[in-house]
Amino acid sequence: MFNTQELPDNQGILNAAELLEGVVKTTPLELNHQLSEEFGAKIYLKREDLQVVRSYKIRGAYNFISRLSLEERKLGVVTSSAGNHAQGVAMSCSMLEIKGIIFMPATTPKQKIRAVQRLGKQWVEVVLTGDTYDDAKAAATKYCKKNHVPFVPPFDAKYIIEGQGTVGLEIFHQLKNHAPDYIFVPIGGGGLIAGLITYFKEKFPHTKIIGAEPLGAPAMAETLKQNKVVTLEKIDSFVDGAAVKQVGNMTFAVIKDKVDDVVLVPEGKICTKILQLYNRDAIVAEPAGALSVAALDFYKDKIQGKKVVCILSGGNNDIERMQEIKERSLLFEGLKHYFIIKFPQRSGALKEFVNKVLGPDDDITLFEYTKKNSKESGPALVGVESKSKDDFEGLIERMHKYGVDYTHLNENPTLFNFLI
Repeated sequence: MFNTQELPDNQGILNAAELLEGVVKTTPLELNHQLSEEFGAKIYLKREDLQVVRSYKIRGAYNFISRLSLEERKLGVVTSSAGNHAQGVAMSCSMLEIKGIIFMPATTPKQKIRAVQRLGKQWVEVVLTGDTYDDAKAAATKYCKKNHVPFVPPFDAKYIIEGQGTVGLEIFHQLKNHAPDYIFVPIGGGGLIAGLITYFKEKFPHTKIIGAEPLGAPAMAETLKQNKVVTLEKIDSFVDGAAVKQVGNMTFAVIKDKVDDVVLVPEGKICTKILQLYNRDAIVAEPAGALSVAALDFYKDKIQGKKVVCILSGGNNDIERMQEIKERSLLFEGLKHYFIIKFPQRSGALKEFVNKVLGPDDDITLFEYTKKNSKESGPALVGVESKSKDDFEGLIERMHKYGVDYTHLNENPTLFNFLI
């Protein structure tokens, strides 16, 4: 097996680029006019969502697997993934005719599972286990130790990082052999940002590398804060392509002294950017794919007049998730609120609420109520959507004016998650 202590380097990235020729696409680097105008900068999107497997993960997976010895290939390979790495491994196994077993969380979107099965064909078996990537990784590691099968790490290996680093090589050539001022990169386990840092920081140290991590899964931010690899006890797995409890030891070793910043992006903001990318540019980005674009808001003042690249890392989004994405966006933007309201059990109570309490731009999107004749009042679960977040203050004022007995669920995470 490979020496896991050897760090990636630029020569390794050049070797990977040569190996990947004809296997992966040189994905477009597109100047986005909407974002450029919004931020007063030249904002380019590196469209890895248009890659062969709709994410950059094929780069590292193929680079790693193709370097296995003939004896190792005969044993087959095992990996763990929340989706995109699995697709890269599946396609690599099919192209190289190597058997593969892929452990994935049971919570993985169906679209990604089907894609893995389609790309791997008869060469790949999918095993669903646990609720998070780390659960799947534990199961895969246990299987490898028991059966002595090579493990294909999703991010923490020299050849994986060098494969992902070819994204940086492409960016440099596509900018006509110029380095950008800023690169915004999504972070999960750290393989992609480690590859970009390996390429750019040695050759073009002026380029600032900004990592973007989900607020609900800040594994890299905590690791950098404590200056050691830490394991988070609990994470929000919504941004499934970037939600890990622990980053890689090697990725941390590459990143720790060279990354310029890591920003934590709220999941709701990511959802807003997914919808904007779709509505403005017809780009279907998965949550992890939109991370880098969502992080731009944190650097609005610093990037004016600069040349900026955002890595749009993946487009494996299940259409069935869009309603949840819209909901999370509305909640984050302050446009949707849920209440438990105790309505008097008399005629006209609801009509009075609609006519006197709701504003002209307020819309009831949810109403659940059961009348109980033996009581003076009955609770209703009510969802209200507005056109502007400023409408909320007026709604609350009118509730107080007309003596509405309510509980605001948005401010009560326990009740909110239980009822909504």
